[in-house]
Amino acid sequence: MQLFKLFQPRQLKIGIIKIIKRNSGIQKHPKNVDIMVKMRPKLKIRNPFRSLNKSKKGRNSYKHVKGKNILTPLWFLIPHGISGRIFLLSIILTFLGLLFIADVSAPEAISVFQDEFYYAKQQFVWGIVGIAAMFVVSNIKVSFWEKWSTPIFVLSLILLLLVLIPGLSVKVLGARRWLNLGPVRLQPSEFLKLGLVLYFAKLAKNSKRLMSYVIPLAIVALLIMFQPDLGTTLVVSIIGLSQILISGVGMMSMVPLVIGSVLLALFFIFSSDYRRQRLMSFIDPLSDVQGGSYHIQQIIFALASGGLFGLGLGQSKQKYLFLPEASTDSIFAIIGEEIGFFGSCAILILYLILLINMFAVIKKTTNSYSRVLAVGITSWLGSQTLINLGSIVSAIPFTGVPLPFLSYGGSSLVALLTATGIIISIAKENE
Repeated sequence: MQLFKLFQPRQLKIGIIKIIKRNSGIQKHPKNVDIMVKMRPKLKIRNPFRSLNKSKKGRNSYKHVKGKNILTPLWFLIPHGISGRIFLLSIILTFLGLLFIADVSAPEAISVFQDEFYYAKQQFVWGIVGIAAMFVVSNIKVSFWEKWSTPIFVLSLILLLLVLIPGLSVKVLGARRWLNLGPVRLQPSEFLKLGLVLYFAKLAKNSKRLMSYVIPLAIVALLIMFQPDLGTTLVVSIIGLSQILISGVGMMSMVPLVIGSVLLALFFIFSSDYRRQRLMSFIDPLSDVQGGSYHIQQIIFALASGGLFGLGLGQSKQKYLFLPEASTDSIFAIIGEEIGFFGSCAILILYLILLINMFAVIKKTTNSYSRVLAVGITSWLGSQTLINLGSIVSAIPFTGVPLPFLSYGGSSLVALLTATGIIISIAKENE
């Protein structure tokens, strides 16, 4: 009978109560197990990242949970909200770039390296490095970049100066734009864009004088033109002007700067035979089909062949060494040929959504340094995309600027993904 009573529900409850009472330090005897469970001390687990909680108004909101963290899944490091969308879109565009580079560059890779995936493998390595850099940078506070803005800008200037030294640089098609660092080849002008946006953001916080911006911008533009590289000079100038505009410098004082920049650009165009030839080809595309207009003619053939739905992935004809720079500056022409007008529009929508999210970050940012920095990165991505696409569809004279994320080029990809990581960090601080 005693054994039977031990397993009665009431006796079992009392036994459980006594065990938990000893272990949890509860002094008062609870009347039932339900009350006892409510009286147990809650274990606080620290989560430095964001956990979803209900706010007073009943809406979902993100709050920090204090306490000690033992196990936090790594995926919590991935940003959410606006920052998450920017992160995801950047990765999608990067992998689309890998796909198209593997396709477009195959004929040239076979003819030069006897390996159809040579360029794709190179870009894959740079893509992994860039995504890792974006992930790490997105978890670094913006104050770090504010502190190190000037040293980074000075270092990027030094690298740009080294390009002008014949023994250290590589000359390709009459231009010195790359540094040979053993097995690695870098294009310092791409990293200079990052250094410039960081430095101008710091200037905007400390100075409102126009000449504080004009002098470093003029030095950078002249050093890039010595390579020469007019396309990168245009992008750098747009980045600088956009940051000067948002920094609080008077609009009227910028008018002479804009006029002077346009006149200087025209001087550089007409002082060079091949730039002048590109301008004439833009005005009259049929003037020299086998000479100065050859490149733009092949782009037009590629886009026309694609039609509305394209020839299909891997079915391009222009990539077979007919179109110059098919995997770099002209890659969007092959994309249009293979996936057509609708497929090209889908990719443009990805760029548009990415830029809209970046503008949303700018709108929400109240810190002056972060705001000017976000403007610089957004204008970098936007201007480079517009210049490349404008050249491809003959809206502007053809200019050698890579299409962000999609064109072949490790320096451009890593620098842009790093800058994207910074704007993700700004977005996370806003959230």
